[in-house]
Amino acid sequence: MNQTNTTKGFTLIELTVVVFLIGVMLAVSIPRFRYSLITDSLKSTTRRIVGLVKGLRNEAIREQKIYLLHFDIGSNQIWIDSDTITEEEREMAQEKAFHLPPGVQILDVWTKRKGKRVDGDIVIRFSKKGYIEQTVIHLGAEDGREFTLFLSPFLGKIKSYDKYVDIGIL
Repeated sequence: MNQTNTTKGFTLIELTVVVFLIGVMLAVSIPRFRYSLITDSLKSTTRRIVGLVKGLRNEAIREQKIYLLHFDIGSNQIWIDSDTITEEEREMAQEKAFHLPPGVQILDVWTKRKGKRVDGDIVIRFSKKGYIEQTVIHLGAEDGREFTLFLSPFLGKIKSYDKYVDIGIL
């Protein structure tokens, strides 16, 4: 009787090499992945502003109320108020303002009516129908990266660019 060995499998050395290579690949890729998705303050701030604008537009339509989104460039704050609130409520809203994370700043805000502003309080008005003034928001990080947000007046669309795009190009 002739027996042949038909057992197939991997040797311990082959398995060790594969596990080692997977470990090296993970060690190289996870820090980049973590940096780009989790700890990137500029991207998360951009996403937060996009969500805020979309939410305010929907809220203005649903509540049939005019909302105002404030960008204070000097203090790197963003807050919301309405045309129907009292002065005391407005001050409280400003105190609860969202502070941009360290290393992220509002570079400038361009509106069709007032042009490019690099300081002060810029207000974007959301009408009862959800319309907003055409606006371009530029955000920057201390490492030199920049983002541009283009807010469309009637469609509620927001275009995001991962570089500084001037209004003349849009």
